[in-house]
Amino acid sequence: MAPPKKSKKAKRESKKCKSMSVVPIEPRATESDWWDSFWQKNTQIPGSAVPTDEAEGFKHFFRVSKQTFDYICSLVRQDLVSRPPSGLINIEGRLLSVEKQVAIALRRLASGESQVSVGAAFGVGQSTVSQVTWRFIEALEERAKHHLRWPDSNRMEEIKSKFETLYGLPNCCGAIDATHIIMTLPAVQTSDDWCDQESNYSMFLQGVVDDEMRFLDIVTGWPGGMTVSRLLKCTGFYRNCEAGDRLNGNIRILSEGVKIREYIVGGTNYPLLPWLITPCDHNDISSSMSGFKKNHDSARLLAVRAFSQLKGTWRILSKVMWRPDKRKLPSIILVCCLLHNIIIDGKDKLQPDVALSSHHDPGYGEQCCKQVDPSGEAMRENLAKHLQQSKEKDS
Repeated sequence: MAPPKKSKKAKRESKKCKSMSVVPIEPRATESDWWDSFWQKNTQIPGSAVPTDEAEGFKHFFRVSKQTFDYICSLVRQDLVSRPPSGLINIEGRLLSVEKQVAIALRRLASGESQVSVGAAFGVGQSTVSQVTWRFIEALEERAKHHLRWPDSNRMEEIKSKFETLYGLPNCCGAIDATHIIMTLPAVQTSDDWCDQESNYSMFLQGVVDDEMRFLDIVTGWPGGMTVSRLLKCTGFYRNCEAGDRLNGNIRILSEGVKIREYIVGGTNYPLLPWLITPCDHNDISSSMSGFKKNHDSARLLAVRAFSQLKGTWRILSKVMWRPDKRKLPSIILVCCLLHNIIIDGKDKLQPDVALSSHHDPGYGEQCCKQVDPSGEAMRENLAKHLQQSKEKDS
């Protein structure tokens, strides 16, 4: 029997309902069993390196523990539920749950695989992966800001204490480094600014990290064709340090009566400044400076390792990006840094093979900066002498 015809009034009411934006109600209207179907589908591949343990398998695919995953979902839930974009329907006609949306975005960032490949793993289309990932990035960029900020004075004292204990560097507040995010660009957008020293089109990411490789400050969006020293001088971090608004905490007075201000350590591609101590690059250096250089290198490697961890965990940053929107790319990079910090703050343990096995910027030689500030040079000398005297006392 044919269904009964609707009255004109009922039709009008139906049209009104269709035009309204309906907020999905979880879990009734959404797909809540996404993990079981994803796990079954993506662990049946012959020769797969996926761990057999489900908890470890979850980390393998999404880089975070289930607990941290739930926390990330709690941060973005309101944004993803209250403004559902059109088309977020899976092949069975159900709305995607917040958890599945977050999983899709994390998998895209973690694997760096194409949107088509990620979509196939979840049973959704390429356009859904694109929409979901960008909405997640927008939400987390806003909701997770508190995971990347300059430390307060109490936390900074803890950081300085760790650097001194581990590396013998008193009053050291962190380590700095920079890396290239490589991309291809349409012919109409190519320029020498974006073409770097290795003839790649790239965007810079610079970061200062603490003793746990947590990012304390980042800057991105600048063309990879610049030198690292020029990149530094374009940043708010540089302006704040030069104006005395950052790295302006307690001065340390050493046993020899020498005053040491707060500073960070960086490589020879950075200028030697009163607040940025770089290694001595001469061949004929004193024994005290040679010992200092070893300790300095160990501390500076924290930043190198942090970038290797970042680009190994979120592989979208280590692969060549295909014609990205240069206005959106800084947000993608920032969110990967936020996720990096969330993992550290949540005390998650990454699988040992996640970090890049090679340098985070393979093929890029360190461009030596010749700028030397006399005050920075004097401070480096004082640090080297202090370190040598400390070693002599201990021996």
